[in-house]
Amino acid sequence: MITPMNDEGALVLFSGGQDSATCLAWALSRFSRVETIGFDYRQRHRIELEVRQEFIKELRAIFPAWSARLGEDRVLDAGALAAIGQTAMIEDVAIEMGANGLPNTFVPGRNILFLTLATAVAYRRGLRHIVTGVCETDYSGYPDCRDDTIKATQVALNLGMEARFALHTPLMWIDKAGTWAMAMEHGGRDLVNLINRGTHSCYIGDHTTRHDWGFGCGECPACELRAGGWRRWLKGV
Repeated sequence: MITPMNDEGALVLFSGGQDSATCLAWALSRFSRVETIGFDYRQRHRIELEVRQEFIKELRAIFPAWSARLGEDRVLDAGALAAIGQTAMIEDVAIEMGANGLPNTFVPGRNILFLTLATAVAYRRGLRHIVTGVCETDYSGYPDCRDDTIKATQVALNLGMEARFALHTPLMWIDKAGTWAMAMEHGGRDLVNLINRGTHSCYIGDHTTRHDWGFGCGECPACELRAGGWRRWLKGV
């Protein structure tokens, strides 16, 4: 049975990282019903799948008003991406730039696949709004994070499902310092501290080394972006 569409319902693509955690707070500030979805694609940094559960638990405890709006969480198997392979996000290889000008952490089609699966879930759950943390301002250069890609994907999904879904990208035009500022705006220091200690964005999967900006190897592109954003944000606070 298909749940009737609810304009106030949102599905957040929540990986367990800084960006998606901030987007979750953004959605909880706007929609009366919010659900979350993650994906297991055999990622090298699969520790994110573990921390996301604890993050949701702590978020509920710290923000009871949000807890009342926060609904079901699910993780879907996207292992087909691992079968395709040849990416440093899945295989234990050095991170480097490819001949095409993209880092070998790029997983072709990943965000398009995630949005397709998320929208299919939203269709069944009666959720019109889909929220994702992609950004083309302060990122690794992935083409499926660009605004044009998201807009084209929204058109294709709406045509293919005969629906009027809205894909939201709250971080599209801000850098990592702006992402920390957005977290501060929506949840104050409590949320900033939770994101700092409770999320994982490191490509390598290092969740044992703690820095002032959070956990990570400190050297991969994701860690460099997160650390730089943290320091720029602190200067402006």
